[in-house]
Amino acid sequence: MYLSGADQTLVKLLVAGPFGVGKTTLIRTLSETPPLHTEEVMTQTGAVVDDLAGVRDKTTTTVAIDFGRLTLPGDLVLYLFGTPGQKRFRPLWADIARGALGALVLADTRRLADSFEVMDIIEEAGLRYAVAVNAFPDAPTYDTDKLREALDLHPDTPLVLCDARDRHQSVDALISLVSHVLAHTPQQGP
Repeated sequence: MYLSGADQTLVKLLVAGPFGVGKTTLIRTLSETPPLHTEEVMTQTGAVVDDLAGVRDKTTTTVAIDFGRLTLPGDLVLYLFGTPGQKRFRPLWADIARGALGALVLADTRRLADSFEVMDIIEEAGLRYAVAVNAFPDAPTYDTDKLREALDLHPDTPLVLCDARDRHQSVDALISLVSHVLAHTPQQGP
């Protein structure tokens, strides 16, 4: 699929979050083109570095980026860049984040504290973000007020619940981010 000649608004967004939270799954679910992914089988060496608590069944991990594309009504084209969630990839994260307008942070209720480092990095980069709590079958559920408090979110930061495997819920999460970014972006005159 190629970009049409029509006027389109191109937006670079990050899909961020800690290790094993569903970033690759969300991009696969949303992308209208075959997504680029750099997922590799985890090794015994990696198991020592990557904490598998809460994600024991995980067998692969992203080693660079995921990339997908989604066109929304009104000719808004979202370029989705999934970032690796491990600390050792922080320099790569800075390169991927360059030029992004915002980030969708995925969180997991089994490991909420793992989200703080990612949110700190995004805030340090000056990016607007929304948080999507990914629903895992064995994860505890909480109402959004409790989640907002546990994640220490600013009242203005969007918080949504979603299942990264469900296209409609994932689109809704992205729309909450895009709405948040657009609401805080100065509008250019004619």
